[in-house]
Amino acid sequence: MSYRTLIQAADLARLLQDARNEVALFDLSFDLTDPAAGQRSYLAGHLPGARYLSLDEDLSGPKTGRNGRHPLPDRDAFAQRIAQQGVREGSQVVVYDASGAMFAARLWWMLRWVGHEDVAVLDGGLQAWKAQGLPLETGEPAARSSEDSGAVQARSPACAPTVDRAFLLHNLDHPTRLVVDARSPDRFRGENETLDPIGGRIPGARNRFFKDNLGANGCFKAAEVLRSEFQTLTGSRPPEELVMQCGSGVTACHHLLALAHAGLDGAALYPGSWSEWSAWPDAPVATGPG
Repeated sequence: MSYRTLIQAADLARLLQDARNEVALFDLSFDLTDPAAGQRSYLAGHLPGARYLSLDEDLSGPKTGRNGRHPLPDRDAFAQRIAQQGVREGSQVVVYDASGAMFAARLWWMLRWVGHEDVAVLDGGLQAWKAQGLPLETGEPAARSSEDSGAVQARSPACAPTVDRAFLLHNLDHPTRLVVDARSPDRFRGENETLDPIGGRIPGARNRFFKDNLGANGCFKAAEVLRSEFQTLTGSRPPEELVMQCGSGVTACHHLLALAHAGLDGAALYPGSWSEWSAWPDAPVATGPG
């Protein structure tokens, strides 16, 4: 059995107990305001066998000043990087963090982006694992030998195509897609912007904070609840008519995971998101209530 959206802590523990299962675990702990904090957290305690990947170093490409804070890396280079970490064709990959899947969802989407479908997010993250009384490891994992490297080739994506800034500029005058912004409501309104130099949003976008995908226990809401909430927000548009964006293409992936869990897979990602859009001096900007 493969897992392709979410996996519960107890199910992951059972999966890991059977040596016949080839499972690759990744810890995506991160802090946007303190990039070194994620690895410190990982070293202090992580799931047994998990390896650490950094949003900045491993899941992002070179920045130009106009392509956002976390541009996507080259697909082939990313596939090679993930293979070096032991992912093979057919591996079940499980990713987690301690931030409600805020960062783990980015790796979930990126693995689908290079065609690896057997990837799931640990529902509830590190907290859910610890709540079950399951063990942790500390420190660095053993170094990998060349024989332990996997073999992942970038294939046709298992997710919808991305859209770029030019596409969304055209969409303003000839709307075919609805943009959903995953940032907090105040940032959506153009208030309290601390990460990007300009506050506001893409005109016409609707807002749903990514944390609204989670229940009070820190786990994703039930599929039927998410389906109802997204359909209410979007007027029941099909997923193919939706574009998810956020500040830098990270928490937008949280929405894409929630949609897939809800049976609404097929929305596109705007990888550059607000940090790219607002970096261009001629960018149309909306502020205030939406």
